[in-house]
Amino acid sequence: MTEALKATMPAGKYFYDDLQVGAYFCTGRITVTESHIVAYAGMSGDFFDVHMDDRFAREQGFPGRIAHGLLGLALIDGLKNRADVQLQAIASLGWSDWSFKAPILAGDNIGATISIMDMRLTSSGDRGIAHLGFDVRNQDGVMVQSGRNALLMRRGSGN
Repeated sequence: MTEALKATMPAGKYFYDDLQVGAYFCTGRITVTESHIVAYAGMSGDFFDVHMDDRFAREQGFPGRIAHGLLGLALIDGLKNRADVQLQAIASLGWSDWSFKAPILAGDNIGATISIMDMRLTSSGDRGIAHLGFDVRNQDGVMVQSGRNALLMRRGSGN
């Protein structure tokens, strides 16, 4: 078995103690719709023209209106939470180094590969913090976003 196959996480529940640095899993995918973009604009109050005005977006060099970057992040977090790999989290501690690499357009189908980048126990040792790396790609394999998430997790064994 190759190293890459050894690091793939099969479906199941994972507590902090079940994880290892280098392991990874893939989320399902979601098609971003115009309704997502409009609903996110209404919810966030971000009606910036590049998200709402097709002509304006084209004048800026985009193929059309683009999704909000934070909408992409929110959808990917949702995919993480619905993945076949169920991380036994307590809370998200923060997002860092998040980059918008390419636009997400209505009709794009996005998903992520999530890898365990780093791990440490909390100072009390009763919980763990896993740093997750995200590689978000569209249906053409183009990386559209990437970044990290620190996740406070329960200890124990999922087996």
